[in-house]
Amino acid sequence: MFKKLLLVMVVLLVSLPLFGSVVAQDDMMEMDPPPGFESWDQVVAAADGMTVNWYMWGGSDAINEFVDTTYGIPLMEEYNVTLNRVPLADTVDAVNQVLSEAEAGVEGDDGSVDLIWINGENFFTLKQADLLFGPWAENIPNSALVDWENPAMNLDFGRPVEGFESPWSGAQFHFIYDSARMSEEDLPRSYAELTEWIEANPGRFTYIAPGPGAFQGTRFVKQALFEVSGGQEQWVGDFDEDLYNEYAPALWELLNSWEENLWRGGETYPINVNELHELFANGEIDFTITQSVAGAGPAIAEGLIPPTSRAFAFENNMIGDFNYVAIPFNAPNKAAAMVLANLILRPDRQAEQILPENGFGLNFAIDVTRVEDEDALAALDEAASNLGEAAADPADLAASLVSDIAAEYQALMEADWEANVLLD
Repeated sequence: MFKKLLLVMVVLLVSLPLFGSVVAQDDMMEMDPPPGFESWDQVVAAADGMTVNWYMWGGSDAINEFVDTTYGIPLMEEYNVTLNRVPLADTVDAVNQVLSEAEAGVEGDDGSVDLIWINGENFFTLKQADLLFGPWAENIPNSALVDWENPAMNLDFGRPVEGFESPWSGAQFHFIYDSARMSEEDLPRSYAELTEWIEANPGRFTYIAPGPGAFQGTRFVKQALFEVSGGQEQWVGDFDEDLYNEYAPALWELLNSWEENLWRGGETYPINVNELHELFANGEIDFTITQSVAGAGPAIAEGLIPPTSRAFAFENNMIGDFNYVAIPFNAPNKAAAMVLANLILRPDRQAEQILPENGFGLNFAIDVTRVEDEDALAALDEAASNLGEAAADPADLAASLVSDIAAEYQALMEADWEANVLLD
């Protein structure tokens, strides 16, 4: 079963014990130590007594509590490391802090930020400016559990990670339908089939307007671009404006062909996923979306959508990505930051994070086929067998998984969608 779980959405229905070492000793011995250290034991010894300043988005009380308990408690009990979670309104605030310190000549171990919850353009900004410590992410013990060969992992919005950030969790775009209204056999499984479905069911479909703060809408449109251009593979790598200009007209033609049969004739679009959920729950449209490990489950639990809601994926081009942690070049407690990053990847902590009731509810960053500890593997195996009927088929998700692409496409696509679809 685990051979299908590269980025499988699962819900754990068991209580997981605190596992011991899950990385084979041979793997640890073959692994080079992080920069500036002669061994992992030396990293752990250096971290003893440190405080790790983790700068991260702080807009969710549930996530804040999850971090303080799931990581803060074992950090202190097992490593004598204090977790200082520094809440941010936006990740760019931490990036700007590091940039300001660099401009002021604050180097060595004299900075203020030890670890940043980061991905996408924020990561690329610091990496391009040579303001990240590393490469280190493939030199911590639990990195042996990460599938670094997966493009969705080793590329962050199309940018090579190259050991400068370590994964925390993952998510994958997919859809939700109401099984009380529709049969699984009648679901569209591609944008071409969706086009036919929209024509046959006028007024029953819409999507989130792409734009800043509405990445789900942009992601939906990106996936359509992949299909009309013949696949996602050619979009991986550096931004290619000529490639975009070649295929963008076909994208706008497709989306404009839907308009007269969209909800409200395409005159208006939902601006976020909550509005899409509301239209779906009210019976005005037949599909909404999710990126959750539990498919439709969390939205059902919150009373946002009907209990008969179920998740499903197209056959191809469902974008999945990971979020990461990175260490600035002048972090004062680099050893403690790496100990925390290693703890994040430990299977018992990974298991905790996918439980929606724990407040985080995102997917594994590890490849469970690499876990060698029998107790950990048994618990994860049992979890995978308890996906719940509101979640999508894990094999479908794994088969359809593609990585996101360079961030430059995002802003360009959002502006062009407004000009060529919304205002056209």
